Amino acid sequence: MLGEKRVMDVHTVWKGSISFGLVNIPVKLHAATEDHDIKLRQLHKACNAPISYKKVCTACNEEVQPDDIVKAYEYTKGKFVVLDAEELEKLKKENEDKAVEIVDFVKLEEIDPIYFERSYFLAPDKGGSKAYALLRSALGQSDKIGVAKIIIRQKEQLAAVRVFKDSLVLETIHWPDEVRNVGEVPNLPEAEGVAGKELDVALLLIDQLTTPFDPTKYTDEYRESLMELIEAKKAGKETVTVTERETPAATTATDLMAALQASLEKTGTKKKATPKKRPAAKKKQA
Repeated sequence: MLGEKRVMDVHTVWKGSISFGLVNIPVKLHAATEDHDIKLRQLHKACNAPISYKKVCTACNEEVQPDDIVKAYEYTKGKFVVLDAEELEKLKKENEDKAVEIVDFVKLEEIDPIYFERSYFLAPDKGGSKAYALLRSALGQSDKIGVAKIIIRQKEQLAAVRVFKDSLVLETIHWPDEVRNVGEVPNLPEAEGVAGKELDVALLLIDQLTTPFDPTKYTDEYRESLMELIEAKKAGKETVTVTERETPAATTATDLMAALQASLEKTGTKKKATPKKRPAAKKKQA
């Protein structure tokens, strides 16, 4: 109905609680962003059939089923420590059951954007609305964000809890050792090489192009152009249809015998079945 507030129908990424001081807030975590990239499949040029990818063992060159796969850590080239699924699940459960505690409050501008990784909406769980509203108001009026730790998908993450419009948002943050040293970037020019007049003109240009940030005015031009190309090809019937190879069913005794014989040969069985002779048909008397 018009005028009703639309409830977000998205997958719950994480469920637990966030605390600051003695205040405990039951919450659910939902992804705040979504990928709109156009997914392109790979086809075999000769017959336009999709290319499949199989998990193959590098030693025996055989296709491996999911139940035959274990996880391991390669601590040196070719040497691994195998981790059982039960061990990983227990470790995950022990850490995910812990409440996420906000340990510090800082100014948002003190965190460089290079540290931010992914955004999640925080929604209050059952019984958490009042404490949720309290934290949202306190963060908004103090102009601060909370710094916390959380485990998502078997990885402990540093996170920032902040206000975004009417919601609390949790931003995962890279650990300091995950951000590479800027000194490793090659061919950085020296600051002394900038001429004064050139800098003045550059500053003037920046001033003229300065405007309040409005994300709605920016569009993904490549994605739009790609979709226009795809739609144009569809309209012009420039499409291909994959013809799947069908395995013919054995409908006659001859086909069935051929299939059985081929199976015997494939398995290396050399013994051949000797068909019984049919009794000769009696001749009709004149």
